[in-house]
Amino acid sequence: MFAELTSRCEGDSQLDTLIYQFEEPQLSISSAPAGGGFGPRQWCVNAEVSADYEREDLVAHVAEMAATFHLRGGGVGMLTAASVSGRRRASRDGIDVEATVGLSHPTWAASDGDEQTSAVGTINIVVFVPVALSTSALVNAVVTVTEAKTQALLDASIAATGTPSDAVAIFCPLSETSEEFCGPRSLWGSRVARLVHEAVLTGARAWVP
Repeated sequence: MFAELTSRCEGDSQLDTLIYQFEEPQLSISSAPAGGGFGPRQWCVNAEVSADYEREDLVAHVAEMAATFHLRGGGVGMLTAASVSGRRRASRDGIDVEATVGLSHPTWAASDGDEQTSAVGTINIVVFVPVALSTSALVNAVVTVTEAKTQALLDASIAATGTPSDAVAIFCPLSETSEEFCGPRSLWGSRVARLVHEAVLTGARAWVP
């Protein structure tokens, strides 16, 4: 599943927005500022904001967007100052990955610096897996996605593990039976890793002079 690209008006700005709407609720795990955590979700937005974005009420902001686009039920909201129209896609074996890559503030996770979280320069990754994943497998999938993202940055000769505000959202069907593993050497985890690496690498290379 790939997002619909649309736009919204905020003040004097016309801002692009990626919207995912699900016919049936999807089980999700996400680090997004709005709708993050674990549970069923009915939509996801990856919304472009201005480079001087200063709002701190992120949950309220995403709720405003949901109302603008008539999105019902619970959802996940991700923000970025990167161009979401420049999203990078990868799809194979029933898995869909979309990444918006902003690298104006690359950093190491274990940095001694004092970088502040910002919507500017963010890598947002959305993953759809066609099989149900257990709770532990979903947590494992977050690790797999993060490791693949970092590998892509290093392969693009960018000395960083990511940015201070990266977010990930992983979705799978709701089912009583589920896969128990999603590490990088498991069947589904290895597939997710390769596709995330492909999408992020393509986006990261666009930042390399």
